[in-house]
Amino acid sequence: MALQPVHIDSMRNIVLLKNSKGKKDRIVPLSPKILEMLREYYKVFKPTTYLFEGQIKGKPYDDRSLQQVLKQAIQKSGIRKPVTLHWLRHSYATHLLESGTDLRYIQELLGHNSSKTTEIYTHVSIKSIQQIKSSFDDL
Repeated sequence: MALQPVHIDSMRNIVLLKNSKGKKDRIVPLSPKILEMLREYYKVFKPTTYLFEGQIKGKPYDDRSLQQVLKQAIQKSGIRKPVTLHWLRHSYATHLLESGTDLRYIQELLGHNSSKTTEIYTHVSIKSIQQIKSSFDDL
């Protein structure tokens, strides 16, 4: 993860993702709660180049280490289903869709070139289907 502290725009509550999926730069929203957590993290770990540095100061956290952190978090949480870092991306997209975010915005956030790629999330959104009001309810 090559995220640098300068990629955090705390004034606008956004994160600039450089060379992310599809080798594109994108911006994503930053929760004020996460911003506070990042500030605390920064004070403790004092990263020099990358926001999340590995064992060697100035070097990014590597993918294997991220997988290990996720694995430990899953074990501690008691989740029994298999989880991958990529599935977190899918969960984010599904959550956005279920909370009413327009599919075009999700497409932009995920960096999909085609809306067809983003549309895969429409079939997994059971909550959205449950929210549909039947026309019989108006009778």
